[in-house]
Amino acid sequence: MPQAWSDEFDGPLDLGVWTPETGGGGWGDDQLQVYAAANASVTADGRLALVARRENGTITSARLITKDRVHVRYGRVEARIKVPPGPGVWPAFWLLGADLDRVGWPACGEIDVMEYVGSRPTTVHGTLHGPGYAGLGAGIGTAYDLGRDLSAGFHVYGVQWAPDEIRWHVDGVEYQRLTPGDVPGPWPFRHPFYLLINLAVGGRWPGNDARGIRLPATVLVDWVRIHDAEI
Repeated sequence: MPQAWSDEFDGPLDLGVWTPETGGGGWGDDQLQVYAAANASVTADGRLALVARRENGTITSARLITKDRVHVRYGRVEARIKVPPGPGVWPAFWLLGADLDRVGWPACGEIDVMEYVGSRPTTVHGTLHGPGYAGLGAGIGTAYDLGRDLSAGFHVYGVQWAPDEIRWHVDGVEYQRLTPGDVPGPWPFRHPFYLLINLAVGGRWPGNDARGIRLPATVLVDWVRIHDAEI
């Protein structure tokens, strides 16, 4: 399958591709972190690091997007990621419709390639959000239990995306397929999307008991690759 685009993180963080999103306010889900550009960097051994830490009573973290820089439609989208341990962390690798500013969310569509909450250390979540099936507990997807702690090492998380089908895989094992017939509303997944990688802390899903959150916490991304896609 031909590779259409990749970032191997073998140099400084490419700010021509990745835009740091900044700020706090809960991000629609009562999350605790404030995103700061300084919390994203590339390590000496060539991994993207998103770090959540406590600074002067504030939890800071990182969120990167490729909006208006790299957009993708269809193909295989995947990343090799190591998640942090402990309750309260909520890392994600996901896609949003590039028409977000024009049509809003969830009309733009959202593809959650992977989400992880530290209180369920063996489980990855893959989800779609669209009109009529959006928000916490309302997206259409599944949880896949690998039977081992995901924070113990790197895993490859991805989707295989076609006009009328999206399939999720982890370490080459497919665990879910969704089609227009599986969602209770429109299927807004036939136009370009952009990439997001972030490390949230707290929020209504993992919970906001900050006493149990182990900080600093770090997400490491070895690479992001897109195959057989329109870029």
